[in-house]
Amino acid sequence: MRRLIALAALTAASAASAQSPARDFDLIAQAGHRFDGDHGLEADPHLFSVAVPPGNYAVTVTLGDARRATDTTIKAESRRLMLDAARTRPGEIVTRRFVVNVRDATLATPPANAPGGTAVRLKPREIGSFTWDDRLTLEILGAALGMRTVSIVPVEVPTLFLLGDSTVTDQPAEPAASWGQMLPAFLSPTVAVANHAESGETLKSFLTELRLDKVLASAKPGDLAMIQFGHNDQKAQWPQTYAEAATTYRSYLHTYIAELRRRGVTPILVTSPERRQWTEAGHIRPTLGDYAAAVRAVGAEEKVPVIDLNADSIRFYESLGKDRAPLAFNDGGRDATHHDNYGAWVLARDVAERMRALPPLARFVRSDLPPSIRANRLRRKASDWRPAPSTATNDRRGTDHDARQTHLDRCRIVARRGSARSDRGSGGEPLSDLARDPAGEAEHAGYRPVRAARA
Repeated sequence: MRRLIALAALTAASAASAQSPARDFDLIAQAGHRFDGDHGLEADPHLFSVAVPPGNYAVTVTLGDARRATDTTIKAESRRLMLDAARTRPGEIVTRRFVVNVRDATLATPPANAPGGTAVRLKPREIGSFTWDDRLTLEILGAALGMRTVSIVPVEVPTLFLLGDSTVTDQPAEPAASWGQMLPAFLSPTVAVANHAESGETLKSFLTELRLDKVLASAKPGDLAMIQFGHNDQKAQWPQTYAEAATTYRSYLHTYIAELRRRGVTPILVTSPERRQWTEAGHIRPTLGDYAAAVRAVGAEEKVPVIDLNADSIRFYESLGKDRAPLAFNDGGRDATHHDNYGAWVLARDVAERMRALPPLARFVRSDLPPSIRANRLRRKASDWRPAPSTATNDRRGTDHDARQTHLDRCRIVARRGSARSDRGSGGEPLSDLARDPAGEAEHAGYRPVRAARA
């Protein structure tokens, strides 16, 4: 039944977009074509961009190679995981489909003398980023790249908005990651994920920076919104945005729920993942307990679904144990709040699992949800289970990366033309050794990894 519902939704979405012609790109024929204002490779040749207006886009890719096996991971915008390690056998060509949300920061001009603004009040780091621009950007990665063609077409599907802080946001650079940017890989192409979360945000600042206004202006009846705040709301040393768990914090949650419901949007509350702090007995010490309890209470009062990621995160860390739990965290475990690709992947998978139990959300979860990666499957190290790391170590396109152009022939994002030449031969074929260590190549090109992420 779930497959029939998903098929019906996909058929309806396809019909809705039938009047908008697809934009098709042969990445083999266009190998090395730099972005020309319409489409092409960014300065980092793993990034392929197409100029599009804001909206949801169905992206269809063909993967494979006539003579070799391929292994391709695709991320969108700021490292949003769309396709995780899609593998093909020699001679096998497959098609995969996913939906990407594109947005900019503009807002409708308020009436004369009305308060508000004409754009989201972005932080300096967000200006010019992949998240808030006029392009749909794909990052193509993997051990043996096999991307051949890409087709992009506007599509009408429900949008799942994510509202939250740095533990939800699309973290712009390795090694940090969040569950919000991993979630799309666990969902079907019948829903778009619009991750509006941002580092440092609280329920109050999300309002004052007009981020909630942007969500409400973009939403339509039938959409959904996950709300997760707490890490920064609890900071009494931030007097302008502090919200006490038992009073103000709950009141703001009620307000968010009311505003979303007014627009026909289904709200879902999410409890914040815990920090990695241990008791002497070897258990996680709760630092967000009052806020998680407040979320559960408001959910019960409002009859709103609650995804208890706080409880899931505690079970996750304790299953790894004190010595191995740092493997799931940013900056080699020195950061006890933010996650790396492995930790974010596991938490996103937990969110998807809980979605399967919620009637408003179950139809959007992939029917072939991959098994969770818990301690008993972590045989060697966390990196063995992580999605392919991004090559970009910031969220800027930049113009100072032209030196990387010399590497184009070594790291093309296209499959071979089917010739019998070796992967290490001439002709610009993708080299699997480079793809296995793209971060090292990025370091060589002058990038420097971000070592920590703000809350």
